[in-house]
Amino acid sequence: MKLSDMLSSMAENARLFEERSADWKSQMTGRNDEMMAEIRKWQAGAVERQDDLSRQLRGYMDEAGETLKTQWQQMQTTWEAQFAQLKKQGDEMREAALKTAGGKEGKGFAEWAEAYAAQMTSFAQKMQAEAAGAIATATEARAKSTRKG
Repeated sequence: MKLSDMLSSMAENARLFEERSADWKSQMTGRNDEMMAEIRKWQAGAVERQDDLSRQLRGYMDEAGETLKTQWQQMQTTWEAQFAQLKKQGDEMREAALKTAGGKEGKGFAEWAEAYAAQMTSFAQKMQAEAAGAIATATEARAKSTRKG
């Protein structure tokens, strides 16, 4: 193979690589937009579900006795403290990730932040599933007490 042919082939390969790279970048940007749209959709749904749950909870609490209200308040206080602790740990991890990235919110930090967001979303979905189970149990108990009463 001649040197000129080899250089021509390398130039063609570089051009193809640049085209593919641009295409991959475009696809990744599109997926990122899709992922952000899904996150926004999930957030909107979460707010709606939280509002619905809050309405149901207010209804239950209006009918509950003082002992049950006290127990609920203790659980709520414990959950809020646990959430505050998780948030504090998340903030500390974010600070550490920023320090590792040299104090800049560049690509490495962006990747860390995306992973952290995915992890927190997964955790929130687990908590939501637990809440759904509790709602189902409560609904079942309410139905049984209505039939007996």
